[in-house]
Amino acid sequence: MTQRTVLVVLFDGVQSLDVTGPVEVFAGTDRHAPGAYRIHTASLDGGPVRSSSGLTLVPDSPLAEAPAPHTLLVPGGQGTRRPDPRLVDWVRAHGPAAARLVSVCTGAILLAEAGLLDGRRATTHWAYCAKLARDHPAVDVHADPVYVRDGDVATSAGVTCGIDLTLELVEEDLGRDVALSVARHLVVFLRRPGNQAQFSAQLAAQTARREPLRDVQQWINEHPADDLSVEALAARARLSPRHFARAFRAETGTTPGRYVDRVRLEHARRLLEDTADGVEEISRASGYGTPEAMRRAFVKALGAAPAEYRRRFRPAPAIT
Repeated sequence: MTQRTVLVVLFDGVQSLDVTGPVEVFAGTDRHAPGAYRIHTASLDGGPVRSSSGLTLVPDSPLAEAPAPHTLLVPGGQGTRRPDPRLVDWVRAHGPAAARLVSVCTGAILLAEAGLLDGRRATTHWAYCAKLARDHPAVDVHADPVYVRDGDVATSAGVTCGIDLTLELVEEDLGRDVALSVARHLVVFLRRPGNQAQFSAQLAAQTARREPLRDVQQWINEHPADDLSVEALAARARLSPRHFARAFRAETGTTPGRYVDRVRLEHARRLLEDTADGVEEISRASGYGTPEAMRRAFVKALGAAPAEYRRRFRPAPAIT
């Protein structure tokens, strides 16, 4: 088996989970594919670094003495907001030589500072997507996905999304069975599809200030199978359809139709994950009407049909 060296860059202000999450996934493969990965951590001078949470991480070596990586992993954290120019220079010089260049959370900002995301699709933590797009207009920033892959460069969103991305890399390298075993050991789903939204429908949208609109939001959440057309929702809020649509968007940051789409998709996902109900029954309960309509919505939003989504993300039955 070919051993792949994973080099993790450390720096003061790093987000510890951006480091330990992917490292635990790569290290977890040893139970099933011993020696598949060699994990090496390095800081600029080889000295310990203090994470944003106060934990001290001790690297294996200085970056100048680190082995040539197959996968170069750049975590995020407060230290990426004003990165050390020497670190940016090192990433700029050595990043292109890696077979895979991976960032977690705001590690994408460090890659962008090094010019390695120009002309590529990328993502980062939702709170920094606008900054990434503003400061680096040559980067095609996508704010919604949990991770984005563009050739040999992969960027992931906030914190735990690095685990999702690393599980995909393991599945790509060693197969689905190994990735699934690691995911089960860590008690996480095999992986979320990369283009799954970072937020639930309720978190993605703001809560309306006015009570009639808040009540409509709650009604949508509790009745995804009902008539949720703009006309029906406007009548419930006692507003004209035009006034309702304009007010809903102004107060929640999204249109009624998009909010309904997110709620229905999320409801269907939960039923696929948590119940044994058939796809036809779930499509009706979630407001899609037909399995084909639900399939189209899943493929468009998640890149996977409902049956495939259930296969990936429904937890395995407990062993008694």
